[in-house]
Amino acid sequence: MMKLPPKLNPNGWDEMFSNKGVRNSYRKVLQSLQGLTPENLSQKQRQASDFFMNQGITFTVYSDDNQGIERIFPFDIIPRIITQNDWKEVELGIAQRLKALNLFLEDIYNEQLIVKEGIIPAVLISTCPHYIHEVHGIKVPHDIHVHIAGIDLIRGAKGEFYVLEDNLRCPSGVSYMLENREITKRIFPEMFATNEVCMVANYPMLFHNILISLSPRNISNPNVVLLTPGIYNSAYYEHTFLARQMGIPLVEGRDLVVNNSKVYMKTTSGLQQVDVIYRRLDDEYLDPLVFKPDSVLGVPGLISAYKTGNVALVNAVGNGVADDKAVYAYVPDMIKYYLNEEPILKNVPTYQMSNKEEREFVFANMGNMVIKETNGSGGYGMVMGNKATEKELEDAKIAILNDPRNFIAQPIIQLSTVPCLIDGELKLRHVDLRPYALCGPNGVKLVPGGLTRVALTEGSLVVNSSQGGGSKDTWIVK
Repeated sequence: MMKLPPKLNPNGWDEMFSNKGVRNSYRKVLQSLQGLTPENLSQKQRQASDFFMNQGITFTVYSDDNQGIERIFPFDIIPRIITQNDWKEVELGIAQRLKALNLFLEDIYNEQLIVKEGIIPAVLISTCPHYIHEVHGIKVPHDIHVHIAGIDLIRGAKGEFYVLEDNLRCPSGVSYMLENREITKRIFPEMFATNEVCMVANYPMLFHNILISLSPRNISNPNVVLLTPGIYNSAYYEHTFLARQMGIPLVEGRDLVVNNSKVYMKTTSGLQQVDVIYRRLDDEYLDPLVFKPDSVLGVPGLISAYKTGNVALVNAVGNGVADDKAVYAYVPDMIKYYLNEEPILKNVPTYQMSNKEEREFVFANMGNMVIKETNGSGGYGMVMGNKATEKELEDAKIAILNDPRNFIAQPIIQLSTVPCLIDGELKLRHVDLRPYALCGPNGVKLVPGGLTRVALTEGSLVVNSSQGGGSKDTWIVK
């Protein structure tokens, strides 16, 4: 029989166990697991790894010399379970948040009332590297700037949810959510059947319907494409997977051409007009005539076609101003300002390094803080105060003083834990959750699941795959 973890998470919330024993939501799963021998479980772990290998489910890790290394995405076979009641709070909170963020983006690229009324400092927007002046005043379909969002959540010491960050540009990982579910159903068919697990497989259909609804041409079958940077991108597997699942062409910049402010795809039967582009390309690479002149990934003239309204881009250009980690601190104020509501989901307390008093407080408490670059991602450039050396802390202080706008600090929160199969035994590891929210003309829809990312190293709070993290299937149980 499989061994249970020897101890609980001493400073946080464990999602399978409480001080009174196994939580109700996990009882059936634990019973199924305890009916298996360590050899059975190890075999299932190998089966999962083989599936990922055969499917080519990989990501790229970049080293200091900028060399990319292809790796199989680590997967833990023990599912993470979230109850329907908890999920309802997540659904309502993220829907509320995205309504406010869409209103903020519409406002900040037009009248900027939130700045004029002093809710958000003007300097915060003007110094944001992802505020794109070139699209100021643009009209986007249905006033929706964020069509797909991956909002990162963590659970605090009492199980309460916090928003860790908003990913509103080109959020990745949804293919892993879908593939994780497929492999779980294969290796645990009986366990899956005895738990009422909500479906995630309809995500491609839901997203495709939103893409079609954005077409500027009123035609029955608009042309939708997925624009990828190409095979060397770290998320290329996901690009191919989603294009295949939605039944849309996967294109690179060289496959598209702009003529008379309209975008066309080159095909063997001639040029076909493109109506909607799901782009997995960062803003600065989209159009060499507007942004980086040396970009060979984008399409010359694309922004002209976009501004004219002849093509829709998903997500909209310029969303980075709303998921800047310094602007993140003001999202609760946005919710109150635009919706006249109290935030359902809390932010993690955030200190602005451009504020002298907050900076001095952080410097005096560096051992309890995590330092983040305001526009960093993937866990790169992050300093965990409780793990850092004296030199690393001093270097962080120098970097902050040289460019305070580029950094924020947050108190280190002990993430919730879930059991993982490590060396044939259940061991507790820290997790976060990235649910995927789709925004269309009919409102915000969350697929009932998400990507649970796991810090596989004992004691680590860094869940990013690029930093040695893995993932789990996420079950929302009825």
